[in-house]
Amino acid sequence: MKKITVLLVILSLVVAAPAVFAADKYTVSVNQIVEHPALDAVRNGFQDVLKEKGYDVTYNVHIAQGNISTANLIAKQILGEKPDLVLAIATPTAQACAQVIKKTPILITAVTDPVGAGLVASLEKPGANVTGMTDMSPVDRQVELIQEFIPGIKKLGIIYNSGEANSVSILDVLKKECAARGIEVEEATVTNASGVTQAAKSLVGRAEAIYIPTDNTVVSVFEAITKVSVENKLPLFAADVDSVSRGAIAALAIDYYQMGRQTALMAERIFKGAGTADMPVETLLDLKLYVNPANAKDMGVKVPDSVTKRADEIVK
Repeated sequence: MKKITVLLVILSLVVAAPAVFAADKYTVSVNQIVEHPALDAVRNGFQDVLKEKGYDVTYNVHIAQGNISTANLIAKQILGEKPDLVLAIATPTAQACAQVIKKTPILITAVTDPVGAGLVASLEKPGANVTGMTDMSPVDRQVELIQEFIPGIKKLGIIYNSGEANSVSILDVLKKECAARGIEVEEATVTNASGVTQAAKSLVGRAEAIYIPTDNTVVSVFEAITKVSVENKLPLFAADVDSVSRGAIAALAIDYYQMGRQTALMAERIFKGAGTADMPVETLLDLKLYVNPANAKDMGVKVPDSVTKRADEIVK
């Protein structure tokens, strides 16, 4: 009788355990707002780590093409897919998933302000089925870098999508940082990628340089801004290293491939039974400095020797 009781207890624990415990194979559904090198690097880093560790993972990859309505539809589709884990890349898709999917673990990544975006209760204790990684830019050090290139700069332009919560958060930080340094921020807003070229042109004559935050709409068409910057000798700086090969002069930023790899380690912990509610939101502290002397020359400035000496990569 005692053996039967023990067996029943064991069976009840097995039934009550999350599905991820019992599965030998895993399904991960991905909701990515748009394809561009930085976000693609996150996804690639995530997949590479799980493959290297020997996990058998099937991916359902969905790209919202920069459309928030599409991201919402994808979130509902993912709910029907019943994956073991949801990977939401960037703020709009993370918000879309969090609004619809309440039980499946959601890992967010490349999200600037998870608390401000309403995704987690706090960075230390997310509190529900959502946790992941923040990519809040080191805005203070980025502005400092721009001043190394352009000493005495008084007006800095920024292009961003006012509908992206991550960009609005960065704008607030940028304004405070620039105000402390005596720099005015000139804004150019867009609502979709088609307006980026005109936004860049609107900064000609108003700004001495352009700073592009980790705005998914704007970064997806980075080359359009590069063209305007070269034509008007308007130095262009990015907040992600992948944009340096696409036209930016320099970027002091997070390596998004490494962010994807670190996010995958969080996924592994969830596969092994860790709960999202008590898993703190993580950040990648290892910043990289990329510079592109050719782009600098095209935009009428020279890379300072002090920057060249400490650069992690000189892009050619």
